[in-house]
Amino acid sequence: MYIKNKKKFKLVKFILLKVSWLFQFISRFRKAEKRILLVKIDAIGDYVLFRNFLEVLKTSEKYRTYEIELLGNKGWRDLAIEYDGQTVSKFHFINEDPLYEKPREVFKLGWMLFKRRYEVVLQSTYSRSLMGNGLAALAAGRESVAYDSDNEHDAIYKPQTDKLYTRLIDLPKEITHEFERNRYFFHQIIETRELLIKGPELTVERHQSGNILIFAGSSYYKRNWEKEKFLEIIKRLLEETTSDIVLAGGPGEVPVASYLIGSLPPSIRLKDHTGSTSLPQLVQLIADSRLVISNETSAVHIAAACKTPVICITGGGHFNRFAPYPENITSKPSCAFSPMPCYYCNWQCKYYNDFNEPFPCLSRISVDRVWEEVKILIKSNP
Repeated sequence: MYIKNKKKFKLVKFILLKVSWLFQFISRFRKAEKRILLVKIDAIGDYVLFRNFLEVLKTSEKYRTYEIELLGNKGWRDLAIEYDGQTVSKFHFINEDPLYEKPREVFKLGWMLFKRRYEVVLQSTYSRSLMGNGLAALAAGRESVAYDSDNEHDAIYKPQTDKLYTRLIDLPKEITHEFERNRYFFHQIIETRELLIKGPELTVERHQSGNILIFAGSSYYKRNWEKEKFLEIIKRLLEETTSDIVLAGGPGEVPVASYLIGSLPPSIRLKDHTGSTSLPQLVQLIADSRLVISNETSAVHIAAACKTPVICITGGGHFNRFAPYPENITSKPSCAFSPMPCYYCNWQCKYYNDFNEPFPCLSRISVDRVWEEVKILIKSNP
């Protein structure tokens, strides 16, 4: 969290941590509606690993008569409306980071949530943030539940934010992957014996194109494999396959896509969709592909949910939390990595390297290592 205006941030913090107590006190004297608010304001990949549990909650015996509302991230708004509009009765979308310096908007949002009279407020995100905690508290549910996390984004506030919930769930140490954390959370909420859900899933009508999709960017450039190595992979694909090679990603990945296109000879087999697709269009593009090759980003989880073969080039910062997937998930990425003793560092890298270079655990991964995975998946998915 980077704050420019500290005075405005103090006001926001006061609203999230103090005004929320007043809202919760007042809520004791009113009747709650049969309405649930789920707070999920993190990134696209997190949402893909979470969204199937919306239907699980909606169809559960305990909550099947409740309205379900979702407070989410504007970044995946179109995806949520497209795929979960039939399950969620009302959406509320925010862009979290700017709100830390917008006290008026935070209060208006909190007041709007408070007026919804939620009976239950749920936050399944393990790495809770100050904003997520505060908005969950301002919603003032009769019951409010979250994880008792040891990996808070804003750990300094944890003693205060823990008290904003009526119940904190302890996570067993052996559960590390984000999808399994969501499964365990909703298992505790629904109070059923077992949640028979085999992994993330997006129901998409597939039209096989034979394309190989390349995602050479991610939300943080130091967690990206070198663009020069992606270039070498694309050259080999053009030489050794007949597939069209499609570049994809958000607007932030346009520079790396431009580098790749500019470094290759003109070819009708090379196509660039970077920064030009909506999220639902991107899902369809991934579903229609023969293979996806990607940094550890949302594309990996979308591909797994679409049952599209995918190679995830991953470092060690969140190893086992987002990739690799556990064995019990049926459709999972193939992962290319190079273990180091410092894995599980939460991206707090202890090795100095050039500011413009990726973390060492990424740069150690060779082109040949990724190409091994490419050959295996191409052979098994002709």
